[in-house]
Amino acid sequence: MNNNVVNKDDTLQRDSFTELLGQLASNSSAVVHDEIELVIQGIREQVTAARSGVVTVVTGAAISFAACMALCAALILGLTSYMTPVMAALVTGSALAVIGVVIVFIGYKQLKKPILKT
Repeated sequence: MNNNVVNKDDTLQRDSFTELLGQLASNSSAVVHDEIELVIQGIREQVTAARSGVVTVVTGAAISFAACMALCAALILGLTSYMTPVMAALVTGSALAVIGVVIVFIGYKQLKKPILKT
């Protein structure tokens, strides 16, 4: 009679063990799914922040470009009291071209430098 009781307990333990394994598998898959969703959400937030930064930089660059054009026009108008308008425009354009070439060469040298790895 004691053997029958022990056999029933073994059957119940096996059933509960397989149920626990099933729950473990489903819970593990839910955790992995939730972790993937969390990573995707983090990436979305980073992309949104980066997009906002890019829009701000482009807006600032456009406004700075317009300001540079206004300053160039003012320089040309100011130089017309010392030379002809065509010469004033040529002098201003040449000076800006030289400054632009110098900046390009500085940037090119910085690109050629090897990146130090830490």
